[in-house]
Amino acid sequence: MGKLKLGIIFGGMSTEHEVSCVSAESVIKNLDKEKYDIYPIYIDKLGNWFESIKNENVPINNVIQFLKGFDVIFPVLHGLYGEDGTIQGLLEILRVPYVGCKVLASSVGMDKVYSKIIFDKAKLEQAKYIYIKKYEKNYIYIDNNFDEKILTIEQACDEIVNKIKFPMFVKPSNSGSSVGISKVDNKEELEKAIVEASEFDKKILIEEGIVGREVECAVLGNEDVISSCVGEVKSADEFYSYDAKYNNKESKTIIPAEISTEKSLEIQELAIKAFKAIDGKGLSRVDFFIENDTNKIYINEINTLPGFTNISMYPKLFEQVGLNYSELLDRLINLAV
Repeated sequence: MGKLKLGIIFGGMSTEHEVSCVSAESVIKNLDKEKYDIYPIYIDKLGNWFESIKNENVPINNVIQFLKGFDVIFPVLHGLYGEDGTIQGLLEILRVPYVGCKVLASSVGMDKVYSKIIFDKAKLEQAKYIYIKKYEKNYIYIDNNFDEKILTIEQACDEIVNKIKFPMFVKPSNSGSSVGISKVDNKEELEKAIVEASEFDKKILIEEGIVGREVECAVLGNEDVISSCVGEVKSADEFYSYDAKYNNKESKTIIPAEISTEKSLEIQELAIKAFKAIDGKGLSRVDFFIENDTNKIYINEINTLPGFTNISMYPKLFEQVGLNYSELLDRLINLAV
């Protein structure tokens, strides 16, 4: 059998453009050149497509025709227009196999609010939350029955404060790498954080803060899903913000996490359950909290196209259980085709 013609799509129009470029560089470096003819495909921040040939970006005139020529595509794209089901939908229409979750799981995994609604249905413990939507100069408050009312920001904050306790985390529903997320301790900070989050997405999630350890577990598979070991994130900042993840060298990851075997097994089972609940395929990284006072596990979120940089948790977690980076990439490509 000859080499597979493999397209690696990276860059993109999201706030995670730069992280995607670093991830793709790492993936290309670790791919087995004996098995794959590798074609790097770059999308700039304006959405223009290029074939990267010897560090030069050559415009692709007919993207549809170009993509149809591949045996398999690996979209190393994070965030909007890459991890949210849009590129997956394009590849489905073209009937080109691709690495990772399909359209539904990608869009649900990207949308923090809707993944929470599904996790509720799956009886996965999570922090108390509320979500609102920006509407002209006001906000739409959505209650537990999906009934809506239009409120000023002050009225919306009153509703939120009546339902959940400080500290709170305010997050754009569709944004990755902790972009636009704020931790707030009072009503004034809450108002400012909502305004900031609404610059990244009209839908805003507000969660009650959990004081505890942040742990992560990677999963791999389609129907027969396996999990990695559990790793712990030690943020140098108050929470694991974009800056703490990529710029602050004091942030640390501990693999495997220093927790009991029982807790590890529980988290691994919950990670697989969360992945299957959103109808995941291929890969995901599932993030949890272990609450300090109770030792109780809460799911935080699922990431359907996690980072693949040389410091990223997903490949490191599987490396710890004996699956090295190149073998992991082979497994993901096999799952796609």
